[in-house]
Amino acid sequence: MTKESLYEPYEIVFSTVDQCDKPGHKHSFFELVYVRSGTGVQCINDNKFSYRENHMFLLTPEDCHSFDITSPTEFFFLRFNDIYLKTAHFQPSDIQRLEYILQNANHQPGCILKNQPDKLLVRPIIEAIAREHLNHDFYNHQLVQQLVNTLIIVVARNIARYLPEKIDVHTDEKAIDIVNYIQNNIYFPEKIRSEAVSNHFGISENYLGKFFKKHTQETMQQYIVNYRTRLIESRLRHSDKRITEIANELGFTDESHLTKFFKKQRGISPTQFRKKEISSKN
Repeated sequence: MTKESLYEPYEIVFSTVDQCDKPGHKHSFFELVYVRSGTGVQCINDNKFSYRENHMFLLTPEDCHSFDITSPTEFFFLRFNDIYLKTAHFQPSDIQRLEYILQNANHQPGCILKNQPDKLLVRPIIEAIAREHLNHDFYNHQLVQQLVNTLIIVVARNIARYLPEKIDVHTDEKAIDIVNYIQNNIYFPEKIRSEAVSNHFGISENYLGKFFKKHTQETMQQYIVNYRTRLIESRLRHSDKRITEIANELGFTDESHLTKFFKKQRGISPTQFRKKEISSKN
């Protein structure tokens, strides 16, 4: 299976496709795909979804995908890698929130825009990018980058709002707020202890535990453990950070602490996991 690479931090492509004979393939980067017009079928990881105008998809380096075109389709592609996230002038807290994109995409077909107001926001942003992409006026590059950053933030918000998977649009708003609080503070262990979370939201620890499990079908501790594990996996897959650096970033006492934690969750050490991932890509 072919795996395409990206040689710039980000790339914008507007394309009209009458038919797609490209076999299933993977990327070494992230790709946002927006359907400006047309219909067809998106295939991702052997699952199919009928797309139409105004649908948007997020493809990750883990996804095998292809499109079957039913009617001529105008696509907008935004391709970017994790290097871009770190060099696009995001605030450190914003970069942490953008871990949603790296970690929480569910590798399933379907439009990722779940929030109705965002559906109305995305189209004008993309059309503005289209105009500026052809424009060579003053500050053109800076303006395009700001629009790209805005688009990425909107996508991150849609992914973040409905996690974990058992949270949906019918979930209590406070439960979603608690999940978002944990995700935003996952790098600071002292802020996501039960006592700290209960104090932040003004509710008792006992009620917090029952409330969280009722709305997510898992305990808060289970959720924190699973989320931290996915963040470790992301760094092992998508960065060359040393285990010690990952441990420091995620609030572990040292490399040994992280290794013990990860091995308990995945059955192998972080070093073995990284070697396995590298081997599968070759």
